[in-house]
Amino acid sequence: MKVLITGGAGFIGAGLVHRILATRPGWQVSVLDSLTYAGDPTHLDPVHDRIRFVHGDVTDVRVLDPLVADCDAVIHLAAESHNDNSLTDPEPFVHTNVVGTFQVLEAVRRHGVRLHHVSTDEVYGDLPLDDPIRFTEQSPLQPSSPYSATKAAADLLVGAWIRSYGISATLSNCSNNYGPRQHIEKFIPRQITNLLSGLRPKLYGTGAHVRDWIHVDDHNDAVITIVERGRPGETYLIGADGEHTNLDVVRTLLELMGRPTDDFDLVADRPGHDLRYAIDATKLRTELGWQPQYRDLRSGLAATIDWYRDNQNRWRTAKDRVEQRYREQGQ
Repeated sequence: MKVLITGGAGFIGAGLVHRILATRPGWQVSVLDSLTYAGDPTHLDPVHDRIRFVHGDVTDVRVLDPLVADCDAVIHLAAESHNDNSLTDPEPFVHTNVVGTFQVLEAVRRHGVRLHHVSTDEVYGDLPLDDPIRFTEQSPLQPSSPYSATKAAADLLVGAWIRSYGISATLSNCSNNYGPRQHIEKFIPRQITNLLSGLRPKLYGTGAHVRDWIHVDDHNDAVITIVERGRPGETYLIGADGEHTNLDVVRTLLELMGRPTDDFDLVADRPGHDLRYAIDATKLRTELGWQPQYRDLRSGLAATIDWYRDNQNRWRTAKDRVEQRYREQGQ
């Protein structure tokens, strides 16, 4: 199968490229990425001779259309994804997440190509801290940030193109990914690189917010499974039963890195900060037989720490710039 991955130089996208090449040797992979600050071509250096890479914007039809015409399936990951950035400047999120998805939909419609659209659980808003309820495929869309609103808009566009034009497409909404290659502005790599830089971790509010963590390899194995066996028109939620408070995650990182578990700072909470995410992945597990391999967050975090410790040349240059931006935001 010939597969086009949009956003394939980003954290999840590059991980997907590596997983496909490791587990599906018969697949041919093309990558389209605009290489914004969150896209890093070095993520693909180990496999550059096994893929086709195109530097371009997903909204540029002249670049996108021939790539779609020459593939059997598109896995659409290209997106702006950082909540804090969306609060500061939402325009790029509308451009990439909404307009970009529209252009992908029109391209797959023109050429009759299979589509899988990768989205987030943040489109469902948040859940109470003291209630065991979890998101399902039937949960209503209730986004609470510019980022999640643009992803919800993209999800709705995909659903409309399925119903109105009969395109062959599936969707997935995943819980919070973590693992190697993630940009250091994100929660877990920010705390790890703070500790490696002699800085204290930072927690929004009291750290009581709950996230449902999944290792990026588990997420990408689920995406591959959906592409191969998912029913057209269906949405699948991807999660690994990894609910933890942000405080628990920081304390685990501190312990793993030999620091006192109270060696962190509390900062002002993010506006509109969602309280809790939790995924019910029953449909994916029972219908398609997927199971996560990384069931223990602690071991996954230990391996992630090792990657950032062993690859400091990949993030050191950007660290001061990222922390300066957080300082300007009081975070």
